[in-house]
Amino acid sequence: MVKKSEYRDLFPGALELMILQTLNRKPMHGYALAQHIKDISDDLLQIEEGSLYPALQRMLKTGWLESETGLSPRNRPVRIFKVTVAGRKHLEEERSSFEKMFAGITRVLTVAQS
Repeated sequence: MVKKSEYRDLFPGALELMILQTLNRKPMHGYALAQHIKDISDDLLQIEEGSLYPALQRMLKTGWLESETGLSPRNRPVRIFKVTVAGRKHLEEERSSFEKMFAGITRVLTVAQS
């Protein structure tokens, strides 16, 4: 018997949306970002390094993020990521699109239950 996974894959763009939203509130390094998302979601979302760092690199290349060298709380050198103006614009567009999609899914699920 196959055990159903407790975790599900994110829909396309969800990781970028969460990264932008989180960094829009406060610049941080990759590990802190992953921990923040995990904590805020009550451990429902766990972002693996193999997904997080490639996404951060893609977002740097698209101009949605910029980075600078900083120090971790343990005085280790880290790369601090922050959202650019283009990233904020993309975040607002994606949030609007997500909210519309979520509203549509909610309507379908509600009708399906009645």
